[in-house]
Amino acid sequence: MWLALDTAGDQASVALGAPGSGSTALEDSLMGARRHAAALLPMIQSLLTRAGSSLDHLEGVVLSDGPGSFTGLRVGASVAKALVHARGLPLWTAPSLLVRAAGVARPDALILAIANALRGEVYAAAYRFTSEGIRAELIPSVRRPEDIVAFGFQPDIMVGEASPQVLGTLQQWAGSQVIGPPSGAPHAARLLDLMGRPGG
Repeated sequence: MWLALDTAGDQASVALGAPGSGSTALEDSLMGARRHAAALLPMIQSLLTRAGSSLDHLEGVVLSDGPGSFTGLRVGASVAKALVHARGLPLWTAPSLLVRAAGVARPDALILAIANALRGEVYAAAYRFTSEGIRAELIPSVRRPEDIVAFGFQPDIMVGEASPQVLGTLQQWAGSQVIGPPSGAPHAARLLDLMGRPGG
């Protein structure tokens, strides 16, 4: 059983399960970035109790490593590193934008994942999920919406969150809506689905 942590955004998410078990994994989440530090360890303990398990049964930790809120990322990384160091567990990471994209992925669709970077900018990445694995068509980076439009690709799906002005620009360009929270938020259970997939 693996512990998955995502604290990159306003929502902290924790999941327990085997690699590839995202849809059946136990998961809990909490809104409010300022609550991550106080709530993350109790969330983990509560999930372990629901699973009838303990830290002794963990096989490893998987962590969403950003981009995102500096404070949230620091909280998640501190808990993950403490667990892997104290218990000799493996640590596996994935970008939070890839986690968002995995939540809405369809075979061979080009997915543009975004997160608010403030000042009219977004963290952006584009991924294609194929039978052979996951290909990054645009690596995670900070972009202005006009820079994304200038790349010349056309996403099949957009997921994430940004200011209304940025969302308006991207939605007009792509001709489709951005899938926002809650379904467009990163979920720790998706981290379990990414494990072992080429490009995951």
